[in-house]
Amino acid sequence: MNQAPPIIHTLQVGLPRSLGEEGAADPMDRPWTTGLFKQPVAGPVHLGAQNLEGDGQADLHHHGGVDKAVCVYPLSRYPYWERRLERALALGAFGENFTVAGQDEDAVCLGDVYAVGEALVQVSQPRSPCWKLARRWRVPSLALWVQETGFTGWYLRVLQPGSVEAGQALVLRERPHPDWTITRLNAARFGQATDVAQLTELAACQALSENWRAWFRRRLETPAASDDRARLQGPVS
Repeated sequence: MNQAPPIIHTLQVGLPRSLGEEGAADPMDRPWTTGLFKQPVAGPVHLGAQNLEGDGQADLHHHGGVDKAVCVYPLSRYPYWERRLERALALGAFGENFTVAGQDEDAVCLGDVYAVGEALVQVSQPRSPCWKLARRWRVPSLALWVQETGFTGWYLRVLQPGSVEAGQALVLRERPHPDWTITRLNAARFGQATDVAQLTELAACQALSENWRAWFRRRLETPAASDDRARLQGPVS
């Protein structure tokens, strides 16, 4: 029996907003700008080369662009986080555009090409958690927990723009790198992989985002190098 394809359970978009107060005693209350706050959308939404209509990112150095046009998070991870954070979480809580049912980091591979609605999309990298996620939920260690669990979600690049909407299936068209699940990619980067052949493969893999390929190139050149801790902690620490 063929397994049913994953679907977009909900679709969320949102534009950056500025929050906080100058001089606040608690670093969590100081000024910051984020695109993490997303709201569900019903009906068709145009997916362009860099984002969904009505969506935006505050930090275009680390978010957005052609390799990170759509942020995806698995619906199946929500019960875990609700237990750990001891609170209910509305879908879109991780700043994702697509909350997807029927797949997770163990099932999705680098370079996967999916047809969804009128669009064609490709998996480009795991989602890299940053300090803004911790600020969003006022849990200083949240970004680190996301990294440690591997429950990161992933990003899509757009191969063919078009209309998409909640309820549509993600139909797998190509799987060029079946050995490189999102889970394994997270382990290679955040586990500080040292296998030269593995690092070399990832540094040259065209399906992987340029940002991640550059990180693996630096890892090859300077084995002890890592820029992830500052990204996780940010100004919250």
